[in-house]
Amino acid sequence: MSIAIKMPALSPTMEEGTLTKWLVKVGDKVAAGDIMAEIETDKATMEFESIDEGTIADIAVPEGTEGVKVGTVIATLAEEGEDPKRVKPASSAAVPPPPPPPSSEPTPQPARAEPVEAPAPTPAPSQRPSTSSGRTDVGSGRVIASPLAKRIAAEKGISLAGMQGSGPHGRIVKADVEGAKPGAAAPAQPAAVSAPAAAQSGETPHEVEKLSGMRKTIARRLTESKQTIPHIYLTVDVNLDKLLKLRAEINDALASQGVKVSVNDMLIKALAKALIAVPVCNVQFAGDTLLKFSRADISVAVSIPGGLITPIIVDAGAKAISAISTEMKDLAERARDGKLQPHEYQGGTASLSNMGMFGIKQFEAVINPPQAMIMAIGSGEKRPYVVDGALSVATVMSATGSFDHRAIDGADGAQLMKVFKELCEKPLGLVA
Repeated sequence: MSIAIKMPALSPTMEEGTLTKWLVKVGDKVAAGDIMAEIETDKATMEFESIDEGTIADIAVPEGTEGVKVGTVIATLAEEGEDPKRVKPASSAAVPPPPPPPSSEPTPQPARAEPVEAPAPTPAPSQRPSTSSGRTDVGSGRVIASPLAKRIAAEKGISLAGMQGSGPHGRIVKADVEGAKPGAAAPAQPAAVSAPAAAQSGETPHEVEKLSGMRKTIARRLTESKQTIPHIYLTVDVNLDKLLKLRAEINDALASQGVKVSVNDMLIKALAKALIAVPVCNVQFAGDTLLKFSRADISVAVSIPGGLITPIIVDAGAKAISAISTEMKDLAERARDGKLQPHEYQGGTASLSNMGMFGIKQFEAVINPPQAMIMAIGSGEKRPYVVDGALSVATVMSATGSFDHRAIDGADGAQLMKVFKELCEKPLGLVA
């Protein structure tokens, strides 16, 4: 009897995916464990293994197909002894859609209709008001506003009619609508809201690139983070000289084992130990409850083609720096190849993002929800620095913690930054 191969759920939140590439074709024999296809989820591109043996009789979903629902039949496998040419392709018509995964995101509510006054009759030409402000072309009834201002107004439900513009000749610009309160619904502009406006004469030449599932997810999650999480930022300057010296000694000792510890590996350990030392920061805000973690799992930002992913060093505070180094190299390599398993990048109690290798002196990272903090690491550079009461030159790094102020008070965040700084400046505590 033929076997229906269905679109798998490769992560707990996956509802659909893109069948990026088939690695088999009709007529190929497959065994359990063989890689059949590459599937892009909202997180990463992952390999799909066969769990049965047989011959590919039909491929129902061609590679490159987007939005393939979980449970959809994507291929048919003929079992041993069956003639693949006589096997009837399986149908997904009877496959019930999978139940939606539980989500903490609120269900969008339909917009409530607001009463709108009937427009006043247009006065005769001799009675029309002056348009010295330039914000409205009365002759045509057209509102004079920038395309960006119109789009923001449509998204926020703001009417531009009668609004005083601050741009040239009273033109309504972005700043005018950003601070305005929603009122009567603005005129419908579906093209401006649902899709980018078509290219107009005089615009800079460009090409349109379709967003990947990963980029869409990044956009959604970071927008959610900045809109719903009140961020507080705390920065410390860290003298790295002793940490760099210890790193060199560790690498000399581990050279025969082929292990090379990076500064980032040591900072992962420092953040984990700081979170354990200041447990009020190792938390997550969950509505009317607070999750308090007894273990520090550090999500580490890794740049990959098409986006960013955060593989996790589980229980980083309890691991040797050499173990963190080995594990981080493996995770980063597989992340760039799209080979991570969901449990390797989903979760984490806090994040670390290091842009020092790009020469960035300091930056403020966006919290990765539902986590409550992220540490942003700048580059280590020679700066004037007071050491033992005397001005000298030291290798100094700026580290900025972003904290969810709903869950973490400023004083508690400051305590975490203090402990993190002390661990970096007295690094023997990282190997104790």
